[in-house]
Amino acid sequence: MGPGMTRTHHRGRATLIGFSAVLMWATLALLTTRTAGVPPFQLVAMAFTVAFALALLKWLVAGEPIGQHLRWPWPAWLLGVGGLFGYHFFYFVALSNAPPVEASLIAYLWPLLIVLFSALLPGEGLRWWHLAGAVAGFAGTVLLVTDGGRVAFRADYALGYAMALACALTWSTYSVLSRRFAHVPTDAVGGFCGVTAVLAALCHLAVEPTVWPQGGQWLAVLGLGLGPVGAAFFAWDVGVKHGDIRVLGASAYAAPLLSTVLLIVFGQGQATWVVAAACALIVGGAALAARGLMGARPQSNI
Repeated sequence: MGPGMTRTHHRGRATLIGFSAVLMWATLALLTTRTAGVPPFQLVAMAFTVAFALALLKWLVAGEPIGQHLRWPWPAWLLGVGGLFGYHFFYFVALSNAPPVEASLIAYLWPLLIVLFSALLPGEGLRWWHLAGAVAGFAGTVLLVTDGGRVAFRADYALGYAMALACALTWSTYSVLSRRFAHVPTDAVGGFCGVTAVLAALCHLAVEPTVWPQGGQWLAVLGLGLGPVGAAFFAWDVGVKHGDIRVLGASAYAAPLLSTVLLIVFGQGQATWVVAAACALIVGGAALAARGLMGARPQSNI
């Protein structure tokens, strides 16, 4: 296997690892429904605490000095904590100041923005099929979130819409700029999770009552911290730093689709023509965006 093939293999592997984060994010809605009643910032604080504990356990078992995983340049800390905490902060503020359908749609612009912003990275020229795949994925997400209905944006919810847009910009910027910090190991995400847990706890204490999980809800919190609010961020870090970020952006729209499918499987949703149409758009868009990884090498840029 030559150097070029080796680089392609590593890039494809990193892209698959990044996509595993999308699969984990698909369980977010189902697990969150199992924690009904627990305030959002409290839930974020608890889940990120589990994620940090997971990283800490890994360092201790491997006999690695904890300090070496926390000594990173301040720009890396700013990007990491700003991405993880900023996304959740803006998302929850958006939901509290705008209807959830419209707020979620605006927030779901982040995969499309990742595809667009990736054109600014060295060696990541944007091609027409990446953009077309991302647009198809967003169209499918619009169908899912609105259930095939209409969307009504109202001026009195402007603050909520602005926060949702800030949410989308925060996560897309974090994802794309992470490529600039490819030299920072993925273990650094563990520290970012720890700081995010502290900041979320402070927000909780400032604006929310404390409601402790009951019974099986503790398992759901643990599941969140191990999966969609834990390991997913480590996997995403590998993908955006070393994989095809354009493909990851377009394929990220699989998360709301798979989330809907899981809710249907567990009896909390219904299979409709809207889900089928969204499936066709999202899966088709992801396949189109990934055509370069599957062997096609057209040369024309958009």
